[in-house]
Amino acid sequence: MNPAEDGAKRPVTGELVKILTHKRDDRGMELTEFASRCVRREEVHELVTTDHDDTSTGAVIDRVGFLGFVELARGGVIDRGDEVRINGHLVGTVLGFDSCHYPNHYNILINVDKTASGPDLGLQPEMEVRFDPAP
Repeated sequence: MNPAEDGAKRPVTGELVKILTHKRDDRGMELTEFASRCVRREEVHELVTTDHDDTSTGAVIDRVGFLGFVELARGGVIDRGDEVRINGHLVGTVLGFDSCHYPNHYNILINVDKTASGPDLGLQPEMEVRFDPAP
């Protein structure tokens, strides 16, 4: 992502449709080379927390916590660095994307201080998810 080429954008929003409850220390996800992804209304993607912070292409992401799946109500562009909020609470920022399940869905990796699963954050289906542009 080149800040000199980036313009304003609207938030991408949706609702949780399934809560996930597990964590792993050996997941082996790999960051794609893309710092942004276009997403469409009604797509479903997986939200995954990690304390990894390496954004280089192919970086291996082992320590993860699975939050759940979000159905998008409003499409747009999700960028590395976007703030991820669930029910108004800041969860973390988008680290990048793992596409091991694509075209079914992307794993949207969220950088956090400590990995968390859905129950750790008290998540419930139909809570609002927002990807807000980085300040």
